[in-house]
Amino acid sequence: MYPAIFVRRKLISLVLVALSITVMTVVLSSCATAAAPTETIEPPSASEPAPTATDSPPPTVETSLALVDGLGRTVDFEVPPQRIVSIAPSNTEILFAVGAAAQIVGRDELSDFPAEALEVTSIGSTYGAINAEAIVALEPDLILVADITPIEQINALTDLGLKVFQISNPMSFDDLFANLAIVGKITGNEQQASTLVDALKARVEAVEEAVADAGSVRVFYEVDGTDPTAPWTTGTGTFQQVLIEMVKGENVAEGLVGWGAMNLEQIVERDPEVIIFGSGPWVPTTTDSLAERSGWAGISAVLNGRIFGVDTNWIDRPGPRLVDALERFAQVVQPTLFE
Repeated sequence: MYPAIFVRRKLISLVLVALSITVMTVVLSSCATAAAPTETIEPPSASEPAPTATDSPPPTVETSLALVDGLGRTVDFEVPPQRIVSIAPSNTEILFAVGAAAQIVGRDELSDFPAEALEVTSIGSTYGAINAEAIVALEPDLILVADITPIEQINALTDLGLKVFQISNPMSFDDLFANLAIVGKITGNEQQASTLVDALKARVEAVEEAVADAGSVRVFYEVDGTDPTAPWTTGTGTFQQVLIEMVKGENVAEGLVGWGAMNLEQIVERDPEVIIFGSGPWVPTTTDSLAERSGWAGISAVLNGRIFGVDTNWIDRPGPRLVDALERFAQVVQPTLFE
């Protein structure tokens, strides 16, 4: 799983990490940049929980495909790949959700959802030096990477003759739905992906309809509370910001772009009515420990007991469970609308 401080560490680690491929010397190839591919999604017809693995018919494609990935590279697919290695937990979740479980032969060590993912061979960590030898040994016909995959790793893998496709980080639910649709198309599971998108889209629209006339609520989202006098939070350009705004929340980290620390004086002054923090078994923060922090007692959210943990993997992994996160944000920010 991504730790609660994943975002903070990623910003630092991507600058510091020098990647090495021990299998052979590779020549870096150049990649053009372009916008993530988009798909036209039909309106929803049902409201369902986020699907995971399902029994699916064999994948098929009517013709060969030439699809543009998140890096702007055109990648050709003559047939649906049958030996996929996913080196991002979000991509692993997407593959299972669209019905491509049987096509996955490898995963990164953090890919642990759904539970069936743990049965897939792990290629180890993707932080630092990637284990290219382990990947090559699986004889993959596709490596599915994400925004968090360093370009050096992508170039090294393509220079080994491997087919690589990048799924971009979504900045909206429309982006998420497009990602699901394109993975469905790549794997020959378009119908399953379409059904999934319809169900998720219906749930998003249900939340939007419920909060349409709701009043604004001041919200503080904590990414990392290691230093309670200056916890890390999120601002514009993050999916946390998108979720807060969609449920009529007002992010008290106004003016912050991306991720960064916010000092306690600012938090007290802006007085959030709701505090949300990323929770998980590896995260030491709890509702009680946060409420007991020195200097936090006078904040409205603390006084009124409106401190909530939300599974950090729902948010940090940009896959189908982002809809679970939206519903949870709606419940804690606008509780009277979801009683």
